Amino acid sequence: MSHKIAVIGGDGIGPEVTAVALDVMAAAGADLATTEFRLGGFRYLEDGVVLPDDTLEELRAYDAILLGAVGTPEVPPGVIERGLLLKARFELDLYVNLRPFVLKDGHEFVVIRENTEGTYAGEGGFLRKGTKDEIATQGSVNTRKGAERCIRYGFELAMGRERKHLTLVHKTNVLTFSGDLWERTFEEVAVEYPEVETAYNHVDAACIYFVEDPTRYEVVVTDNLFGDILTDLGGAVAGGIGLASSANLNPDRNSPSLFEPVHGSAPDIAGKGLANPTAAVLSGAMMLDFLGENETANRVRAACNGVPDSGPTTDIAAAIMSNLSSSSS
Repeated sequence: MSHKIAVIGGDGIGPEVTAVALDVMAAAGADLATTEFRLGGFRYLEDGVVLPDDTLEELRAYDAILLGAVGTPEVPPGVIERGLLLKARFELDLYVNLRPFVLKDGHEFVVIRENTEGTYAGEGGFLRKGTKDEIATQGSVNTRKGAERCIRYGFELAMGRERKHLTLVHKTNVLTFSGDLWERTFEEVAVEYPEVETAYNHVDAACIYFVEDPTRYEVVVTDNLFGDILTDLGGAVAGGIGLASSANLNPDRNSPSLFEPVHGSAPDIAGKGLANPTAAVLSGAMMLDFLGENETANRVRAACNGVPDSGPTTDIAAAIMSNLSSSSS
């Protein structure tokens, strides 16, 4: 079955690692009909375009979106992040950000980050900006619907795991309104899943446990800001942010989900052939899983085992391809 895939290579090393991911998926047997979209910091510098509404409507016609990386130093911070990444997440209702981590000892855990609310919703503003009396406010928007659908996704995911264990991470002792909403929702949904063992950690404690005892976790669910921070830490614990994959999911499947490596565009090494494509390849595997191509996804994931953590892009890509070829013969 052929799948229509929108490809946004983006900036810096994005096009390099995305090209490898597409090659590996094709070699594994995935039938992908791809269309390139010229979006990113480079495009903004050309003509001021970030993500127009008509392009967003075009993207809705695709089965999934594969993104390399976006961002360039010449563009002010926030322009591409809010105008492209957050716009896509909000408008396509990609409310689950899913990030898996595999430790050196083989233990795997996943973090579910709420992806469309919290401090990223943009509530806030300035008063007396530029004066000595300046005030800046930044609110956190949390809805019962937003929290519940991510929490429920977490319970469903935990049901399919070996330990059936789900941890809520928040800061309920200080964030007494949003934390209370998340905790009450978590406890109410938990009643529907008696087989799932649950736990709660404050986010500062979770940061310690991610480093000292990550094997305590199987599935973690948390809000947008805490999830952003924790998943970067998870990437570091699992061998480096350059190896971390992610999915921005619409589990209801009424819009295309977006898959991207967690690392940035790394403009300092762009074009030098030094980018590690593993995270992009693994993000491609997540995309294949979501499209129902589970066997192909497993082949792609397995081919990434044992490849170098660093070195020339071509060498790492060749190692992945070699592993893929060996598993098929």
